[in-house]
Amino acid sequence: MDPQVLHNISYGMFIISSKKENACNGQIVNTVFQVTSEPVSIAISLNKQNLTCEFIKHSRIFSVSILSKDAPLKFIGTFGFKSGRQTDKFKDVGHTLLPSGCPVVLDNTLGYLEAEVINSFDCGTHIVFLGKVQDMVMVKTGKPMTYEYYHQVKRGTTPATAPTFIKGE
Repeated sequence: MDPQVLHNISYGMFIISSKKENACNGQIVNTVFQVTSEPVSIAISLNKQNLTCEFIKHSRIFSVSILSKDAPLKFIGTFGFKSGRQTDKFKDVGHTLLPSGCPVVLDNTLGYLEAEVINSFDCGTHIVFLGKVQDMVMVKTGKPMTYEYYHQVKRGTTPATAPTFIKGE
């Protein structure tokens, strides 16, 4: 099998955020997709080791911030290569708490969605959360960052916990 085939699947760049009691966390993901339009539902995939996964399992809510093509690599690194167990990722980052208490990142964001978990699927190393969208807001106009753009133009890398990680790349 040629794992390079998987690079032909389209991905975006998003920040998934959630809460557990009074703590907030967020992380970069590339796997978010709309599942249904009535009601609007989306799915996300998170590594079981990630703190955000733990928070979503606890709170049963999450937000998705759609990153702008202009998002700086350093900003992406804060949410993609640092652990919320050691770092407050929301410090010095424009964000808000939604009425549910779920955080949402506003910096470098085109729009966001908030979802309530209605199902989850254990996929071995990852959990796929299916969420019913509770709210959707446009923050600004612009072009969304694709995973391809992140790699080719920004020269970003893929962490080992990402579903698209290929050993040796």
